[in-house]
Amino acid sequence: MSTSRSLRSAQRIISLPITRNGRHPTSNPASGNNKILTYYHFQLHLPHRKAKRNEEDGNMSRWNPRFWTQWAQTKAADTWAGFGKAPEGSWKLRVFRGGEAMVDRIDFEELALKGVDPSLGPTILHPDISRKGEKERERQDSKILLFYPPSIHSGDESLSYLRSLVQSRSPSHRKGFWIWMFAAPFTAPFMLIPIIPNLPFFFCVWRSWSHYRAYRASEYLAALIRNGHIVPEPSQLLDTIYKDFAPKSLSEPSSAEPETTSSSPNPSRSSSEMEPLLKEDTPRLLLTRDAVPAIVSAFDLKQSASADIYRALEQAKNRLSRSGS
Repeated sequence: MSTSRSLRSAQRIISLPITRNGRHPTSNPASGNNKILTYYHFQLHLPHRKAKRNEEDGNMSRWNPRFWTQWAQTKAADTWAGFGKAPEGSWKLRVFRGGEAMVDRIDFEELALKGVDPSLGPTILHPDISRKGEKERERQDSKILLFYPPSIHSGDESLSYLRSLVQSRSPSHRKGFWIWMFAAPFTAPFMLIPIIPNLPFFFCVWRSWSHYRAYRASEYLAALIRNGHIVPEPSQLLDTIYKDFAPKSLSEPSSAEPETTSSSPNPSRSSSEMEPLLKEDTPRLLLTRDAVPAIVSAFDLKQSASADIYRALEQAKNRLSRSGS
């Protein structure tokens, strides 16, 4: 597979390490003790399955439960978008801005996972998400490249970090689904207010649905990893972006560090100077916000991906600050 084709593959996962917080270089990433915080951009839609799904949706009967599920999602999205277009000072616009602020506080890992639709991705031999009688072509299309920057970690580590993420998130999202589902009926008294919609109820339903989708995605990704469908792929282009947009503490030697001379046994840093710096047990960010446009352009991502990456960077920065306090 050519580089240009693989970078724009319909099935790919882009691994973006954001922080390194005191991880020892010899620690085992599978043990869960690593401190690398990573944002993953998932793109797992098979074109022919997506086209088939669109055709099925167009011919879907009103008696099909999926019809009403899709209708509810579309209706909710349109209503929420309408709130954002409300006049300045209106309660709808205030609710919209407050809701967007709440979304920014939701873990970026959950928001990334909930965007994965197992029904549009490769079919695997798993009792919950596989369908019998799949065509051989789909089996051949099941390879998913996991792009990662090789100067930050190895291919085995990149896969171990993803495995650790889905294993740790799955039970929490399953629990979150039931908590918010049970909380929804307690918001019934708010229906007595005739003017304002029952926002607490809709919020509980939305949080429950979000957790459910993230849970299903985590289970799906864990099955893909178990069956060997996800293959790490080093990306020199991504590596270049990390070196070009690294924080100054990574890309430049400290002013307090003594200069090396020609007689010194340690030569000056070369183009691989990132590697020893990244191995230090010091909490640090690995990427700046200036790198986001370059990542979006290099991997031909939708512009909506920018907001997701910015959110992840901001949350990672806040978590790093709390861990250091």
